[in-house]
Amino acid sequence: MASTDTAPSVHEAQVPDSASVEAGLDALEAVQTQGTPLSEVLRTKALPPLIALLLVLALWQGAFALELTSSYKLPSPGMVWSSLVDLWQAGTLFSIVWTSVWRGVAGFLAAVAIGTPIGLLVARVKPVRTAVGPILAGLQSLPSVAWVPAAVIWLGINNSMMYAVILLGAVPSVANGLVSGIDQVPPLFLRAGRTLGATGLANARHILLPGALPGYLAGLKQGWAFSWRSLMAAELVAASPDLGLGLGRYLENQRESADMSGVLLGIILILIVGMAIDLLLFAPIERRVLRNRGLLTTNR
Repeated sequence: MASTDTAPSVHEAQVPDSASVEAGLDALEAVQTQGTPLSEVLRTKALPPLIALLLVLALWQGAFALELTSSYKLPSPGMVWSSLVDLWQAGTLFSIVWTSVWRGVAGFLAAVAIGTPIGLLVARVKPVRTAVGPILAGLQSLPSVAWVPAAVIWLGINNSMMYAVILLGAVPSVANGLVSGIDQVPPLFLRAGRTLGATGLANARHILLPGALPGYLAGLKQGWAFSWRSLMAAELVAASPDLGLGLGRYLENQRESADMSGVLLGIILILIVGMAIDLLLFAPIERRVLRNRGLLTTNR
């Protein structure tokens, strides 16, 4: 008698139905988008830098206590802290930091506005790339401080000179970063864009810039670094009452006064501002770009 068993065959049992596949994808997406607990964020992100900072301070204090050199050359962390407190009580700390931050950010934004079209032009027009590409590479490797004497002669000791030095230092980095990013855009994207009617500025807006975003973002980060370095070089060299007191000028004033605590404080403040801009502005943008492209790993 023939069997009436209606159990599915082995092959049929191994083929998941569409509902199972959708449920699995939903579960996978839920795992990927689940928020990281605050305790884990503090443990993995905040604790390692804090430990490193405490270690540096301990080594610094140990070197001071062992009198490896005179306190004139190596003041203690407490002495540097006292210099910071003096600036705060005098009401000049915020003014000094803000003067440099405002110049640096304004110069960087101007560099982005100038460097972006230059990068597009160099990347897409071969004769321009042949003529201008090597010049941009050479300008990027030129130390920013080399522009300060020329800018002083051209423009005088004023804010225009400061911004000129920033632009000359940052524009090549922004342009080269965009060129590098465009070079990595798959040709298929460009052909698809032309097929859909994206030409000229529409092609740059909807195809080139989104496709080149990772490389462009790297160029922007480097452009900010060059902007900040260029500004510090200009403030160190050029001095005028009309310029106000920025971090670079404060650092040079402390050197002229042989105040090593003030010198170290100036260096630390310059470092903190540079790190803060990167962590508060560029790091979130970079994580978002990588996450949208599926490139963000769990340890970032």
